[in-house]
Amino acid sequence: HENFFKNNNPIVLELGCGRGEYTVGLGRMFPDKNFIAVDIKGARMWSGATESISEGLTNVAFLRTNIEIIERFFAEGEVSEIWLTFSDPQMKKATKRLTSTYFMNRYRQFLKPDGIIHVKTDSNFMFTYTRYMIEENKLPVLFITEDLYHSNLVDDILGIKTYYEQQWLDRGLSIKYIKFALPQDGVLKEPDVEIELDSYRSYNRSKRSGLQSSK
Repeated sequence: HENFFKNNNPIVLELGCGRGEYTVGLGRMFPDKNFIAVDIKGARMWSGATESISEGLTNVAFLRTNIEIIERFFAEGEVSEIWLTFSDPQMKKATKRLTSTYFMNRYRQFLKPDGIIHVKTDSNFMFTYTRYMIEENKLPVLFITEDLYHSNLVDDILGIKTYYEQQWLDRGLSIKYIKFALPQDGVLKEPDVEIELDSYRSYNRSKRSGLQSSK
């Protein structure tokens, strides 16, 4: 990726980037870092890619691929940080959840030692599951809040809001945020917990009125 960016600056990934607004926003804010937005749906990324080109952002790139094979695209220790912004909580299947240990083991293959993972979500299910996963594996937590915009975090990144994020805020939902490190050593274990599902998502609509839980 040095050949593409023409420098040795730190590489930051946004996995499941959607329209790519977050990557573009980070690229504007941190010209001394390289950002790669990843999604399987090319049509979604078109707006962000077009915007980055029109602004001449040479530190922003887009990669269309399935995140389940993401480790094939990066060398060991090549990536400094990962952003997971409003990922599908995948309430039915932990193996598809981007904060599961299944994916943490993939991230370990290319993250620097103690690389940073940022999780930003509207989903209480995703937030709770990720917190349990972190606790189960004693991962170092750098910041955690259930209400980002009413927290004591002072950071320029708070100024970047995606299209979907603004939709959730307009509906009165709080935005959750976790920042943690992922050490290279130790066997990762999935948390064995029951978590209440998000009732407002269009998941299993016939049962939405009832209390649902999942692992």
